[in-house]
Amino acid sequence: MGCLHCAAMRCLTSFRLMTTPLLAASTLLLASSVWAESLAAQAQQVDQATPAPLAWQTPLPHGGTVTRLANWWRQFDDPLLAQLVAAAQAVSPDVASAAARIAQAEAVSVAAGAARVPSLNASAGVARGRNDLVTPVATSLTAGVALSWELDVFGGQRAAQQASLWRLAGAEAGWHAARVSVAADVASTYLALRACEAQAALDEAEQRSRDDTARLVALTQQAGLASALQAAQAEAAAANASGQVRARLVQCGQTFQALRALTGLPATDLTAQLAPRTAQLPIPAALAVASVPGQVLGQRPDLFAAARSVEAAAADVREREADRLPRISLSGTLTAAALRTQGTRMDGTVWSVGPLQVSLPLFDAGRREAQVRAAQAAYDEAVAAYRGRLSQAVKEVEDALLRVDQGAFRQVDAERAASHLQQVLRGTEAQARAGLASTLELEDARRNALSAQAGVLAASRERVDAWVALYRALGGGWEASASDTSKNVATNDAR
Repeated sequence: MGCLHCAAMRCLTSFRLMTTPLLAASTLLLASSVWAESLAAQAQQVDQATPAPLAWQTPLPHGGTVTRLANWWRQFDDPLLAQLVAAAQAVSPDVASAAARIAQAEAVSVAAGAARVPSLNASAGVARGRNDLVTPVATSLTAGVALSWELDVFGGQRAAQQASLWRLAGAEAGWHAARVSVAADVASTYLALRACEAQAALDEAEQRSRDDTARLVALTQQAGLASALQAAQAEAAAANASGQVRARLVQCGQTFQALRALTGLPATDLTAQLAPRTAQLPIPAALAVASVPGQVLGQRPDLFAAARSVEAAAADVREREADRLPRISLSGTLTAAALRTQGTRMDGTVWSVGPLQVSLPLFDAGRREAQVRAAQAAYDEAVAAYRGRLSQAVKEVEDALLRVDQGAFRQVDAERAASHLQQVLRGTEAQARAGLASTLELEDARRNALSAQAGVLAASRERVDAWVALYRALGGGWEASASDTSKNVATNDAR
């Protein structure tokens, strides 16, 4: 085996002899540059056909960091909201699936990049025997390396790598989209739970008022001052109020279970965390949105991913176009051998460079042409999907901004109505104490005030929910920095 080691060393030393044929291959590459320029011109036409709004180059939301995402929720006056968002994102199956898709896309991009460089394989073997009765027994040892390289003359492999990198960028955007969606779902569910708790308290107050009214009407009937119909109506109203309380408790319980499922927290832990702020809505800091520039839409992860799909589809077209052109490949081998027989020893190396092989497609029954048409159709589909997603994004942002704007006015009106009805209640209470208003009139005023408070609660919830919808519509906010994957694609394009 020591001789085999010596032979292998001589093999590696002789490997430099392959340099001269490789230079010849480089000359062939330069000679083929005219064809490559023709293909590049075709690819440029495909790129020019791609709609490229400014939003395409807008970076990912939050600059790809988790900190800024959490900071948005910390603008609310309820610190528990940010904690629940973080807990939900840690256990979300959608986020985990998006992370797995990133890993898959990374593996594909590595494989696509590896196809552009030469591959080198090593082999070793030992054999002992004789071929016939005359030849003495011999031992042969071999060790060698083999090189193979498909020269990317027309850019097909480069286009495949670009497509894989664009899809990797899209997968990363999908991860952000999953995080934004989970955060918005948690915020909406948490808001619904707090609103349900607050409404449940109002329902219980109304039930007490209805019960008191039914009791008073029953006493009045016994005194002959009210009819049986009036007593029945009061009892029915009290029963409806009781049923509403029970239905509200079921609704709150279901919302609690939904929040527990989103966050993955045990019921006892979640109950303990929710207890300090029962029935209190989370209120965001005073935010003002004067306008939303068009390029802000580009930081929506779904739009970002759709744009990357268009880029990848364009690269697929270039790859399929290159597949119709000749393929040029180069191979070489270098082997060290040692032979031992009857005390005789022979050592040496054998090597070869080539063949430098050119494969020209002549007839394939239209397979390559069909692949090009399929790639172009996929490109058209990606463009249409991007335009549809862009139109939907604009609508969602406009709707959210309208809800934010009108929600403020609605809340002001609801608070004004509640304030006046509260004054009516206080006045009726004063009249009742002076004997100028009946207890039934007092309970009617109380229920009117409770109804107005419910209106304020609904308006407050709608306004906060509008901010959550705007957060979702804008892709999680508008702080951003450049995407590393996009930079890698740009670097690859430059090469």
